[in-house]
Amino acid sequence: MLLLCFAAAALAEEAAAPAPGAAAPSPWVWWIFDFKLPILVSLLLFSAMMLVLIRVARARPNMYIRPLAGITAIEEAIGRATEMGRPVLYVPGIDNVNNIQTIYSMVILEHVAKTVAKYGTPLIVSVGQAFVTPMAEETVKQGFTNAGVPDAYRPGIVRYQSDEQFAFTAATNGIILRERPAANLLMGSFYAESLLLAETGFMARSIQVAGTANVHQLPFFVVACDYTLIGEEFYAATAYLSREPSLLGTIKAQDYFKVMILLVLALGFGLETFKQLLPAIGSVIPASSDGAHSFLFDWLQF
Repeated sequence: MLLLCFAAAALAEEAAAPAPGAAAPSPWVWWIFDFKLPILVSLLLFSAMMLVLIRVARARPNMYIRPLAGITAIEEAIGRATEMGRPVLYVPGIDNVNNIQTIYSMVILEHVAKTVAKYGTPLIVSVGQAFVTPMAEETVKQGFTNAGVPDAYRPGIVRYQSDEQFAFTAATNGIILRERPAANLLMGSFYAESLLLAETGFMARSIQVAGTANVHQLPFFVVACDYTLIGEEFYAATAYLSREPSLLGTIKAQDYFKVMILLVLALGFGLETFKQLLPAIGSVIPASSDGAHSFLFDWLQF
């Protein structure tokens, strides 16, 4: 969203550039009458909404978030593995700890670890980055501790395979074919290995739930997995499962801000259509070329 705002501002700046030889406007006028003020107001408004909703989430931890099919399927997959007495395989992607998807995947992993610890279901975490391994180990330990069974944790739960992409893929596929997990949870940043992992899980007849924000890998997960968290749904899942106030407040602020943007766009379309149908309004509202356009119409034009 911010990238779109800055792209629109850059295009507007190029279009409004003064002609050669013309006097350049002062910096203050540039900030006020160009497209920078709406961006500033938008950022301030979104920040204020986020802070307020985080405080509301702290007071109301059970704030409603619409459940997604992929999130519900995680619980169903763990229940299926428990009934069958087979393990749950969790893959947190192949990116390193500096990738935001890996960090969000750890939040989901903690919830999965807590759930399998309560049910006594075996858990396997296949990791493809050395620096992610201790992070995953501590996350699983915390999940077992939150479930009240810290002694049930075993060091072999988290298995480091290889930093090499397809060596990691081959090792994980070997786990799927040997261990026959009843549920495969693929949550994180994936690339060319996504279809290889998903197809192997399909051949093993595992129920598969995948989630990633890499849009170029989503088609493979959609066709090969039972449920897929698409794009923003992957980030929303962390808020839904962890009930962390900062995540809940951020998700709510994004949703409300999107609704506001849609309302402003609808209002802008309506006013512009009304202006085109009634030319007389043009005499009341000055044209934007003379620099005296009202702030409302600058905002709507933006």
